Amino acid sequence: MTSRAPQLHTGSHDLPVSDALAAFMTGGWATTAPLPDEPPVPDPARFAGRRARLAARFPGERLLVPAGELKVRSHDCDHRFRPHSAYAWLTGLTGEDQPGHVLVLEPDGEAVLYLRPRPPRDGGGAFYRDRRHGEFWVGRRPDLAEAERRTGLRCAHLEDLDRHRRTGRDAARDTELACTLSELRLVKDDWEVAQLQQAVAHTTTGFEDVVRALPAALRHPRGERWIEGVFQLRARAEGNGTGYETIAAAGAHACVLHWPRNDGPLDPRQLLLLDAGVETDALYTADLTRTLPLSGRFSPVQRRVYELVLAAQDAGIAALKPGASFRDFHRACSGVLAEGLADWGVLRIPAREALAADSGLYRRYTLCSSGHMLGLDVHDCARARAEQYLDGVLTQGQVLTVEPGLYLQPDDETLPAELRGIGVRIEDDLVITADGARLMSSALPRTADAVEEWMDGLLAGRP
Repeated sequence: MTSRAPQLHTGSHDLPVSDALAAFMTGGWATTAPLPDEPPVPDPARFAGRRARLAARFPGERLLVPAGELKVRSHDCDHRFRPHSAYAWLTGLTGEDQPGHVLVLEPDGEAVLYLRPRPPRDGGGAFYRDRRHGEFWVGRRPDLAEAERRTGLRCAHLEDLDRHRRTGRDAARDTELACTLSELRLVKDDWEVAQLQQAVAHTTTGFEDVVRALPAALRHPRGERWIEGVFQLRARAEGNGTGYETIAAAGAHACVLHWPRNDGPLDPRQLLLLDAGVETDALYTADLTRTLPLSGRFSPVQRRVYELVLAAQDAGIAALKPGASFRDFHRACSGVLAEGLADWGVLRIPAREALAADSGLYRRYTLCSSGHMLGLDVHDCARARAEQYLDGVLTQGQVLTVEPGLYLQPDDETLPAELRGIGVRIEDDLVITADGARLMSSALPRTADAVEEWMDGLLAGRP
């Protein structure tokens, strides 16, 4: 008696397709109507102008800017897809139907979009068999003609792209092209600033949602997760989602700069550091942080730390203006923090010594930079050359964050016991104007008194 060899893996839970079913699936479908609810890319001339600026930097060269590929989350489940920011900036295409697509700028300046069009239903069966791209699995995609009407670009099948990959600069691999794409995005136009303002407005609403949800979150053993979920609901309802992973850090977790777990409880005696941002459907994100007393009132020591960080942020904001060095606002924030730490006796040397380039001892308690560019990416334009960004000067239309913080580690024996385990960050989004900077996030209170009053009103159900 022979036994069957054991099946080594199940592969997928999909059922096999019989010849009869395959034949049956090829016919009997109504004439396909144009895709509904697919508005054209807003103001195509804006994106054409961006492509022209990029092409002018590389005259006579073929440039490839990919949207990116799907990434596996587990086995046959992918992460939610978001197009690469440079691709979105050049095309206006921001949807989850873009994986694998590539924008090509030809040497003569013509733009061609290579995409995966909707397959026909009368052959091949991809429309119901392909779980990554098939219409029955993930929804309907445009065909080439529909894509051309939507984008104003000449569109071609992705299968025809291979010959260009060998002859052009690819932004996914070419450092100079990637750098240029970052630098072109450093200054935002009015439409981009409006998108960022919209992201800030939705984020402000999300913070209000969180405060209203605090009583329930305080009762839950993983209150940080509750907070994360409340904000995520607002982000998905109003935009594409969050622009980055939400940081909901209570107590000493706030001393972890990018606390990733959000799995702790909330204690009314402690602070909650909430760092979160809604990303609009056009993929522009806000980036705001508030540190909230979970009881509704700052304790004296919490208020002391909070007000030092706020004073540092005020100094940083005051340093923002066209022509100022990008690093000036960080220097201003750092100076205030170092002076405060010295006044408290935490620094055993004068602040000016701790701030010296060959020292930096004050950074034990603050560590990171005090802000960054903001836009399509939360840390926007990061591939730009230092002389254009970190060592550059501020220009009207740039949008950035100012976010000083103190992170007083719970096991730091250089600190008095009452300061240990307190983390405070205050972060706001600002746009550089002709004579200074405009606080885009002014709807969120910043002073300790205003935060307490704001929380009181929300928890009491006042608008």
